[in-house]
Amino acid sequence: MRSSLGRTRRAPSWRGWTAILPRRLDAPRATGQPEPRRTHPLSANLSAAPPDWNVERTDREPGRADLELSGQLSLRGAFAAIARLRELVDESARRVHIDLGRLRTLDAASAALLLELRDELRERGLETEITGASGRVDSILELVAARPHGVTPRDKRAHPGVVEQIGWNTALISRFGFEVLDFVGRTVVAAGGAIRNPRRIPWRTTVSLMERSGADALPIVALITFLVGLVSAFQGAITLHRYGADIFVADGIAIGVTREFGPLMVAIVAAGRSGAAFAAELGTMRVSEEVDALRTIGLDPFPYLVLPRVIALSAMVPILALLGDAVAILGGATVGVLGLDLTFTAYMTETRLRLTFWNIATGLIKSLAFAIAIALIGCKWGLATRGGAEGVGRATTSAVVTMLFSLVIIDAAWTLVFYAWDI
Repeated sequence: MRSSLGRTRRAPSWRGWTAILPRRLDAPRATGQPEPRRTHPLSANLSAAPPDWNVERTDREPGRADLELSGQLSLRGAFAAIARLRELVDESARRVHIDLGRLRTLDAASAALLLELRDELRERGLETEITGASGRVDSILELVAARPHGVTPRDKRAHPGVVEQIGWNTALISRFGFEVLDFVGRTVVAAGGAIRNPRRIPWRTTVSLMERSGADALPIVALITFLVGLVSAFQGAITLHRYGADIFVADGIAIGVTREFGPLMVAIVAAGRSGAAFAAELGTMRVSEEVDALRTIGLDPFPYLVLPRVIALSAMVPILALLGDAVAILGGATVGVLGLDLTFTAYMTETRLRLTFWNIATGLIKSLAFAIAIALIGCKWGLATRGGAEGVGRATTSAVVTMLFSLVIIDAAWTLVFYAWDI
């Protein structure tokens, strides 16, 4: 069967297909001097195996080279087969006839090399045609001939300009902002429904979450706040001791810890411990389709999954902040007693005189804001998880990063508000 390829127009270029193939240039060309022997490592290994193809020349007419390619042709032996075909076309040939009637298999790479050889011979002024292909061999030849430029590299994407990047980033930020507002709105609606009907809240789960977020976190909170009070007292003592004002270390520790360091350090511990756990738990439920199962049976996940975590963390973080303040003051007292020769009674009396209601209240307000933000962010990223275990890891990491960034923003905002209100 004569293939239609011999009568079709010449393909413009096969570089798109053949550029990705390993080259073996050890075979001499039909004309000119042999090229230097260069063997591609892959083709050298492949050529060690016995060939699955055969090429014979049986001239049937004067001036015509009848080349018959038989067997199986793949990338493994394509370079050697093409080199052999090129070898058999000598100066006496005016026409070249490549018969593929006995070729059983052919892959796309070999087809591209055959078509490239045909174009090369035509450029040398030889009438060349490929005939006899049938079945799958003919289909592959037709497919490669229909796509002369081969596969388009993926890395040739056009790089967006600065304006386009700004537009995309703005759209992403806007979409994220809408998603956050939607999540907060759903939580508020669920909270309103829970106030009207408190039985909707799974209180047993809420108490368990309070234990995990509060009692279980107390040891690490106590250790960190004690060290914070200790280090802060040392830093203040270095300066105040020069002026004989050792007792004012108690003032600085009392105000700094209750207004700033205590709530912030407790919030950081809660974010890394409870907030990350919320994101991982809900993310695992999301990828295992447990959240979808709740929606399928008509249950809103916000009253059952989000509200208990918000309530638990909002109740426990302020309590942990109060306990952390007390432990941090004890850390400062340790430095005052052991390093500045102050009595414990004098240190605590100075602390009590300096502390006011608003010093403690501002810290508690910040703690409550921190707790709500941590719980919402952890639940938001958990319910937005996609992509299995890897997605859970990404969601947890993103949740912790977002929490820490949000804590700094919230702390700065409340500090400005308290400064404006002269509190």
